[in-house]
Amino acid sequence: MLLLAPDLLGESLALKLTSARNDWEVVLRPERLTGAPALVIWSIDRVASLAAIQQELFALQDRWQPAPVLLLLPSELRLSREQLLELPAAGMLQNVDAQGLQNAIETLLQGGRDIRLEAPSEAESQGQTMGLGQWLLVSGLQQVSRDLQGVEAMLNPPPEQPLLFLLLQGRRRELRFAKGLLLWLWGPLQMGLEHAEPLGPSVSTHGSPVTTAISLRERNAVAVWDAIRDRIDGSVQAGLTNSTGRLLAIEGLHPDRRRELLLALLQQLDQVLQRLRTRQDGTAMAQTWAALQPELRQQALTALAGSYVQIPCNGELQPVVASLLNRADLTGEDDELPDPTGMLAALVADQPMLVNGLLLPADDPRAFLQLETLVSNWLVRTAELIGAELLDACGDWPELRRYLLRDALLATRELDRLRNRLNTQLRWADWVERPIQLYESQRILFQLRSGRIEPLQLTEPRDKELNQLGWWQRQVALLLEARDALAPQVQAVVRRIGDLAVLLLTQVLGRAIGLVGRGIAQGMGRSLGRS
Repeated sequence: MLLLAPDLLGESLALKLTSARNDWEVVLRPERLTGAPALVIWSIDRVASLAAIQQELFALQDRWQPAPVLLLLPSELRLSREQLLELPAAGMLQNVDAQGLQNAIETLLQGGRDIRLEAPSEAESQGQTMGLGQWLLVSGLQQVSRDLQGVEAMLNPPPEQPLLFLLLQGRRRELRFAKGLLLWLWGPLQMGLEHAEPLGPSVSTHGSPVTTAISLRERNAVAVWDAIRDRIDGSVQAGLTNSTGRLLAIEGLHPDRRRELLLALLQQLDQVLQRLRTRQDGTAMAQTWAALQPELRQQALTALAGSYVQIPCNGELQPVVASLLNRADLTGEDDELPDPTGMLAALVADQPMLVNGLLLPADDPRAFLQLETLVSNWLVRTAELIGAELLDACGDWPELRRYLLRDALLATRELDRLRNRLNTQLRWADWVERPIQLYESQRILFQLRSGRIEPLQLTEPRDKELNQLGWWQRQVALLLEARDALAPQVQAVVRRIGDLAVLLLTQVLGRAIGLVGRGIAQGMGRSLGRS
């Protein structure tokens, strides 16, 4: 393999690689090659121009084709993840150790890809602007939390003076009431559950940006799907928190049941993709996908509930699976799910995918990340459909709550409150938010990132869905259109009223005040002259 790096760094890397694998031969100069290299490694100590690096990578690929190019990047970069993923390299490593470099070389020599970047994405680097309500909520909660932590520290252990103990307990009740009042006034609907988190940029637990790690053993659709499944499986196994900015039905499930539901859906999706790989026609594939959705949800629900589990219901043992399948309506659809044709064509037929106006193969990092987002969105939204049906079933079957739901929802009042909030959120989203999103050509996708369910906003034409809206939803879109049409005229009227007010204050009222002041001064001068 050919290693292009500064002298000292190149010799050090070559020594480490050859000592780790005796069958590897590392050459530091192109003229010392006896044949075509199996791999080209290019190490960069600093990035001066992205265009220059891209041009040099094209030159290396043209000269040493078909050898893949592995790019080693420095730890400090001023480029975003999206900019780095545009580079035409089979592998990109940033701030990697010797073992990681060795694993990446083995992957590339077998015809795969390996991407490990620490550069933040453009959305993470831009940050997020908070509105007035969100700022008041965050600042108020921070202040209340600090005071509450201080009171809790003073109460542990409890003070010996009874009067001080009563004062601290009263102060703790006041702070908790203030926190609840802030959430009621400024908090969104997802704050109804204590573990929900507001929207925010994705960071790791240590405050550093999320690492982008993509490893493909081969560069085909099957390897892409295996990598996506492993990444999502790892995220689900580690546990997920809600950072979508809205209330989720699956948050009401017990953490073990929620994990089992997501893993069961992922396994059923794998089986559906295997079945669809026998079909190459795009239309038939999309129709088969739609027809298999109810069966897929039934199988996932069966895996969640357990085939042999029985729970008392009205004094008799009832099989949980059969009862849930009879009660639940698993044929519903989520209108916010995008057209699955593009996802299925890439994962089943290994066809290129349209990403930001470019047709990219499924193994390209940009297409890989978009496919992972589409799969994550389908997984979360399908789990939401099943989770809502489970909450409704638990409302009519109290004994089922201890098996499926969190401990906080065992009480009928808490469960009904959660269901009412979910219904209110669904109506508001269907009547108001969805028409606005359709008119603005926006779609919200749910993605799994670093243990969180996060929203991702995409812009795509949705005119067909806009034309299918009902009467009330059309009025919401019409109000937006009227606001856009009247805004320039209203701004012009306000501007002219302001100009008129300035004219009256300066030319009319100002001159009048000046004349009055001049007359007073002249009168005072005459009176002083007479005296």
